[in-house]
Amino acid sequence: MKALAYFDIFNYPLTKDEIFQFLDRPMDPDELKPVLQQLVVDKRIFQLGHFYSLQPDPALHTRRINGNNKAELLLQTAYKAGGFLFRFPFVMGIGISGSLSKNFADQHTDIDFFIITRTNRMWIARTLMHLFKKLTFITGHQHWYCMNYYIDEEAMLIEEQNIFTATEMVTLLPVCGNGTMDRFYDQNSWTDNYYPNQTIRKHSMLLSRSGWLKRSVEWLLNNKVGNALDDLLMRITIRRWKEKEELLKTNSHGNRMGMCAGKHFSKPKPEFFQRKVLESLQKKLTEINGNLIGSRM
Repeated sequence: MKALAYFDIFNYPLTKDEIFQFLDRPMDPDELKPVLQQLVVDKRIFQLGHFYSLQPDPALHTRRINGNNKAELLLQTAYKAGGFLFRFPFVMGIGISGSLSKNFADQHTDIDFFIITRTNRMWIARTLMHLFKKLTFITGHQHWYCMNYYIDEEAMLIEEQNIFTATEMVTLLPVCGNGTMDRFYDQNSWTDNYYPNQTIRKHSMLLSRSGWLKRSVEWLLNNKVGNALDDLLMRITIRRWKEKEELLKTNSHGNRMGMCAGKHFSKPKPEFFQRKVLESLQKKLTEINGNLIGSRM
């Protein structure tokens, strides 16, 4: 019920295998089917084709099928775009995040990337990548390069450890890393506490060589000048984002824009979208528990 409640926030029904992967406790997969069948009989959940949902809405089945088909096509573009972004200086790992990493896309879906950079060079890498993104507005491909979560090798352990970040972690689709992504997963084994049946998806990771331009820039900035430049770009970027927050700016999806930033990380503020999801989940779980108590009285 908790697994279904989480994805119900996004109107996304789950298959039996997906429910098993998102259980919050170890379980024999063979035991799950009769439990689901009983929940359907009791009308606590509803079966929509081979999906299960808290809502008896057949449109969710159609929405998911269409979303999966669109995601399959968009993922081909995402892997190519991620491979290209890996060529930027100081980039050590690339992963696909957001709704696309859950195998869903619609006409409004962006390609979101999770990026790991070399220690103390994150702000140089981020600036170069976002300068490139400005050029993509000319060709209308800006939605292919939504780089909204950066960490460097010094900050691989994710501080916010909750069901939202755990879900994002275990659904992350690695693109390139050459060992960096493996180290990232190893440092965040805490996700097992939330999803003990989940298997990290490493099979899509590509091994990529660093081009001569990337190596040259990294060599040129592997000194005190690089240290000073990284610090300068951090201060400039943080100041600009504070101005955006004061103006209450929103992104193309209507969500508040805010950046939580430091020397080794740049990521969306958890008090915006992340907190919204966690509060919605708590509300759904409270309703489920209330309905369960009512049915027993």
